[in-house]
Amino acid sequence: MTEQPEPLQIPEFDPKATRRAVRRGIRRTATLVLGVLTVLALVATLGSTLIQTRGDRERRMVHVLGTALQIAKPAYTFTSWTCCRTDPLSMSFSVTAAPMRAHGGFGMQSQPDFTVRQNLFGRVEDLPWAQMTNTTLTTALFNMGTSLQSKPDIRRVLARLPQDMNALAVVEFERPLPTDALVGFTRQYNACPETVVYETRPGSVPISWGSSMTTFWGVAPQSDVTVCSDVPPEDLAAFRSWVRILRQHDEPNLRRFDLNLARLSKASSEGLAYGYVDQLVTVKKLREIIEDPRVRAVRLADVTFDLDRP
Repeated sequence: MTEQPEPLQIPEFDPKATRRAVRRGIRRTATLVLGVLTVLALVATLGSTLIQTRGDRERRMVHVLGTALQIAKPAYTFTSWTCCRTDPLSMSFSVTAAPMRAHGGFGMQSQPDFTVRQNLFGRVEDLPWAQMTNTTLTTALFNMGTSLQSKPDIRRVLARLPQDMNALAVVEFERPLPTDALVGFTRQYNACPETVVYETRPGSVPISWGSSMTTFWGVAPQSDVTVCSDVPPEDLAAFRSWVRILRQHDEPNLRRFDLNLARLSKASSEGLAYGYVDQLVTVKKLREIIEDPRVRAVRLADVTFDLDRP
């Protein structure tokens, strides 16, 4: 005879065991999903970081955008740079800057960090314009090429100020000077051209370049020149070197800084000084400079003096 199989024994339903099994299943599923999401997030982050920092992209971002920021805000002194922060969708760097003031007496006010952000596609997103307001030096640069602050007006202002008082001023020329003529002028007056202005653009910030500007690569080598009146040729060489690294794909970003390749190329290739900013000049020296027939105007932006002076 064929043996009959034993009937299937169905265990007694245990609600507690069932709940424990369900909880174990939920925990395993949650752990698996969390692990998969973590791996995907790491892959996305690392992949995005590798894409954004490939080659010299990180360094070039700071060199192009950081320099453009300084050209767009010539009335600020940039004191420190922090680079770079990368997240899945963008890359950014931070700068510390303060409004330029006349030398001596009053130090620059401490300022918060400003952040410039570039998205995954290489386009500038956030700009710190709201934090970097216009200053009296900005206004003086705006007024270049206009009839505001004429020589008679400035003579009267200078006559009322102590001659030993330090000033921050824009010296504007009647006709733009080539670099060798600019050096001759500044040597004559022992002037210190902190920033040279390479165009006039009434009502807007003109293109300028200063010896205090921070760049990161591809600039002209610096010599042992220690007299600031002799620095303009080196500064112009550095300006031209920076312009040479710009490419057509930089144009959209440059426009965010109110710049464009055509203006930058024209200003750097011509190399003509329409004026300069001096942070170390005295009122006495400005009284001499304003009488020079090569000078169209002297535009005061700030004055200061030693409060401890008797």
